[in-house]
Amino acid sequence: MANQLDQLTLWLKEHKITEVECLISDLTGIARGKISPTSKFINEKGMRLPESVLLQSVTGDYVEDDIYYELLDPADIDMLCRPDENAVFVVPWAIEPTAQVIHDTYDKQGRPIELSPRNILKKVLKLYADKGWKPIVAPEMEFYLTKRSDDPDYPLQPPVGRSGRQETGRQSFSIDAANEFDPLFEDMYDWCELQKLDLDTLIHEEGTAQMEINFRHGDALHLADQIIVFKRTMREAALKHNVTATFMAKPMTGEPGSAMHLHQSVVDLKTGKTVFSEDDGTMSELFRHHIGGLQKYIPEALPLFAPNVNSFRRFLPDTSAPVNVEWGEENRTVGLRVPDSDPQNRRVENRLAGADANPYLALAASLLCGYLGMIEGIEPSAPVKGRGYERRNLRLPLTLEAALERMEQSVTIEQYLGTRFTRGYVAVKRAEHENFKRVISSWEREFLLMSV
Repeated sequence: MANQLDQLTLWLKEHKITEVECLISDLTGIARGKISPTSKFINEKGMRLPESVLLQSVTGDYVEDDIYYELLDPADIDMLCRPDENAVFVVPWAIEPTAQVIHDTYDKQGRPIELSPRNILKKVLKLYADKGWKPIVAPEMEFYLTKRSDDPDYPLQPPVGRSGRQETGRQSFSIDAANEFDPLFEDMYDWCELQKLDLDTLIHEEGTAQMEINFRHGDALHLADQIIVFKRTMREAALKHNVTATFMAKPMTGEPGSAMHLHQSVVDLKTGKTVFSEDDGTMSELFRHHIGGLQKYIPEALPLFAPNVNSFRRFLPDTSAPVNVEWGEENRTVGLRVPDSDPQNRRVENRLAGADANPYLALAASLLCGYLGMIEGIEPSAPVKGRGYERRNLRLPLTLEAALERMEQSVTIEQYLGTRFTRGYVAVKRAEHENFKRVISSWEREFLLMSV
């Protein structure tokens, strides 16, 4: 640890950093922490934050008292946050030279905090390492650009591009439609390059002013860190150009939802070769079992892929999103797609996670489900050929309430992710859902006000 901190100190001095944003991720994926002068950061070698930060809902509220005091010390004690020298990024939009440093969280005995999303992902990655395996992932992030609005009751609208016009219709893969926002994306790419984010391609997705950024394949923890940083970067670049970037799963009525597609494969730590292919290039038994595990356990872990009420609007019929855990080769209508590739790059694409999911938790859950299939020898169903939207045998829970109940009852998810985390996560999401139910929607006013 001391050597790592020495390297981090040198990096901060070399880049003439004057401020450090000390970050952790809460359950939602919101960056929480403190902003510190560099000299103070170097001297203190970390920060303290109350453990209760990890039980905050997206509205800033907390879980019910009985669960709160069951999971946390009644004195609201601090946890110790230590910087990770491999998770240090500049902040290109800051006025003064600033760095953001992602921290790990520990208790006073030096044990990882069980409620921490980053620790959850590290726990799952250790399961693989103990078997001599290493997961390789490649996330794809979809998002919308919209007009800025200060009225949450007003529906979002597409932004005005360089031509002075709003985009209309579906512009899938249109170069010209993406070029409407060239100045914004130039800033975004410049900033991501300065932060050394592993971006690959930018495409215009199906929705109006909906875009997708693909990341190059790599280490799961490092890429989860990068997604947290990318989301901040994309929002800041949009604000600079007077538009909004949103990663809501379903921000606009009548438009497709936004996903975080997760490509995942597994290699042998000693040889670097994939365990998903046999020597003759055919699918391995471990690959089939990985898919079988995803099919069996994703429905039990669904709130980690679809964490909000809004997330489930992606799964409505005819919304271009998969609604089941069927699988198929080169098939985008199922939840688990096997892209065409050479044997060494054989992988499965989990298409169920929403762009609103916490990247640490979505990756942890997806990799855990596949791991369980591998160690339990779970055989997958027959692959789907043709349209998979109407398949009903492997359907997902239809609402957040049903999904939370399914996760709460899962002995396996609790066993591997921990009782404290599972209870805390479900409690936070239930608190958010209770908050949501107190708000009267425009649909209710429009159709019920004068009719019932």
